Amino acid sequence: MTIAFILLIGLGWLFSYIYDSMAILYIFVVFSIVLNLVAYWKSDKIALSMSHAIPVKREENLPLYRIIENLCITAGLPMPAVYVIPSDQINAFATGRDPKHAAIAVTQGALQKLNSDELQGVLAHELSHVGNRDILVSTVIVVLAGIISLLANFFIRISFFGGRSRDREGNAGAIVLILGLVAAILAPIAATLIQLAVSRKREFLADASGALLTRYPDGLANALEKIEMDQAPMQTANTATAHLFLTNPFKGKQKDSWFTRLFMTHPPIEQRIAILRGMKI
Repeated sequence: MTIAFILLIGLGWLFSYIYDSMAILYIFVVFSIVLNLVAYWKSDKIALSMSHAIPVKREENLPLYRIIENLCITAGLPMPAVYVIPSDQINAFATGRDPKHAAIAVTQGALQKLNSDELQGVLAHELSHVGNRDILVSTVIVVLAGIISLLANFFIRISFFGGRSRDREGNAGAIVLILGLVAAILAPIAATLIQLAVSRKREFLADASGALLTRYPDGLANALEKIEMDQAPMQTANTATAHLFLTNPFKGKQKDSWFTRLFMTHPPIEQRIAILRGMKI
């Protein structure tokens, strides 16, 4: 996040210097923050709606409610809203701007294919996201990445479709302009990599926090093994919400090369399982 902040300031300064106007940076910073704050307050409803999640009352699924209630008591968290996603895939996600406005959605496949210990491990992982304020962390990094992308897109547009940069003589002006274009192309890629890296780190943290919560790391490890073998598709999977889920909802599209792993929203399942198996609680 520090790197993302430095990248943002450096990019804003470069563009403002080239066009001799700090207003460029100020306008896009304010605009992006406003947009992302609006998204932050409504992100839970948007994610649940996009996943076709259905609210479930306590009397409709008492075993599920009891597991979540027991975990919330142990973690010292308020009871979240509970949703079920009509999908055969084993998966789940948590959303909400803070613990008092949190929601947990679990797929029908998870309820049917996981035993009690495995389901408890999955739900503990999702509750850990709530307790660790991961939604807040994700929102902050999305704000930074969003501002960087907006600045870069704006610079490219005015460079090719109009606008005048500060007048310079000789090759210095051309060199600075070329550096600006290169930065405008590479900065959004760097911002995306930083955003994905933060997402993967939070998954590792939620795995560890969930294991500490249940005192049984093998529960989540066994669930991840079942998920790895399960090839049921999720019809409501969306790239905008993929990072929220316990594992990547796009089955069969994971790659093993180091380059493609840079763009993964989740750490490799085998790595997560190995870490959980090695935990001594």
